[in-house]
Amino acid sequence: METIAFIIIILVASVLQTSTGFGFSILATPFLLLLFEPGEAIQINLILSLVICSALIMKIRKDIDFGTLRRFVAGSVLGLPVGIIVFLLIDMNRLKLGISLIILVLTLMLILQFRIRQNKTRDMFVGGLSGSLTTSIGMPGPPILLYFSGTQAEKEKLRGTTLAFYLFIYLVSLLIQVIFVGTNKTVWVSSLWALPLVSIGLLLGQVLFKWVNQNVFRILTYLILLFTGIYLLIEGSGLM
Repeated sequence: METIAFIIIILVASVLQTSTGFGFSILATPFLLLLFEPGEAIQINLILSLVICSALIMKIRKDIDFGTLRRFVAGSVLGLPVGIIVFLLIDMNRLKLGISLIILVLTLMLILQFRIRQNKTRDMFVGGLSGSLTTSIGMPGPPILLYFSGTQAEKEKLRGTTLAFYLFIYLVSLLIQVIFVGTNKTVWVSSLWALPLVSIGLLLGQVLFKWVNQNVFRILTYLILLFTGIYLLIEGSGLM
């Protein structure tokens, strides 16, 4: 049963990541936490996300906003060490509970047509938040997804810029996790078994991206954020 669940999680999350640029960690991490220890789930997520971003980067490089990307990276340099400290010192359930409430409130604001004006300071702040969430819970997507949704960024720019940013942040986060938390055989064997599923997800996700228009893309974004927020809220409250 766990094997079937693992296959479904990786395949669906890979399709989502490829078609939207942000879905793998948001969808996969909560469910991987049901199958693995927190450190293992986060590292499996980081490894597979890094594989997906590496496979797609050349294809989507024309859609990257390099100015925004540089500011995201600069902000994340400060956020990454904060995240690993949080992971090592703070109760994980309390962290999930706090993050879930923030995600739900901000998502509801977006649904109610709240909009954000993009600027350089906010770019760096969002990059920092994303960095801290990557090393703490392996989930960098919500801050950037909320930010780009609030600025009404085009789906091509969102996918290209986030994938390029993730290529950097996943690699650095994985190194930080291995150095400060350690790793084990389960992480690498599970990641190896998942590679064929990721390959299938890459192909299906590219097809899906061509058929999803901007309005459908925005609705899908809201649904993913609401799902993530509700899931983390339930798990952080100890109801699962």
